[in-house]
Formats: sequence, structure tokens, C-alpha cells
Amino acid sequence: MKQVRWLGVLLASIAVGVMTWAALTPIGSESRDVIFEIPKGTWARRMAGNKIEILPSTIRLTLGLKDILVLKNMDDVPQILMMPWQSFRLPFAVASDYQFACTAHASGQMTVIVEPTPESAWARIWWRLRALKEQGWRQWSA
Repeated sequence: MKQVRWLGVLLASIAVGVMTWAALTPIGSESRDVIFEIPKGTWARRMAGNKIEILPSTIRLTLGLKDILVLKNMDDVPQILMMPWQSFRLPFAVASDYQFACTAHASGQMTVIVEPTPESAWARIWWRLRALKEQGWRQWSA
């Protein structure tokens, strides 16, 4: 019984430490590229009638981190006004929601949400949790 209580105290202490770090540690301010690739064969698969969602319909960036959206066309045909094997870097200077026409989406639309840097402790915690979730999506969807 003492071991179970000790383990519970240890886990609670670790959780409090992680939450304190997430709340109090400022979010880095160096520029970072948020990269999305349109894979080779995307156009051919769409022309064959396949519904393909290569990019998420909503991309979130953080203005204070100087996030830069980078789209890479690895396909053999132009996509989103990019020639084959070309990259497009899109920095944002204003926090807002942006709507784009996007040939890589079956819906033809993509939304980029640019948020200001989270200033409060709770905002930093939620920002970090969402960033972890989105990183997981990118890693497992590739």
C-alpha cells in the first residue's frame, strides 16, 4: 500500500512539475519553418477520382514565434501556383485567419490561422498541448 501511495505522489509531483514548466517557460522566439509537402503522384491520384487530403484543412501558426508556412510541391505538375519541385515560403505579419484556394485539397480550400504568442500561463499550456497533438498528426500521417 505504501508503494502505491509513493508512486501516486511521484506521478503527481512529475505532473505538477511539467505543468509548471509549460506555464512559466516562455515560448521560444526563433523563426521556425512549418513544412508541408505535396507528394509525387498527387495530381494523378486526384484525376483518377481518389479523394486525397494531403494538407490539413486548417494550419495553425504562431505569430510571435515567427512561424513561416513552407509548402513544397514534390509532384510532377503545378500545384497551388507552384511548379514541380518548387517550394513556397509564406511568412505572416498579422495574427488573423487566412483563406486560400488550394488545389491539393478535395474541397479546394485551406485555412491558415495565425495566432499571437500565448502570453498567459494557461495559454502557454494549451498552446504546448495543441503543438504536441499537431506534431503527432504530422509524424503519423506521413
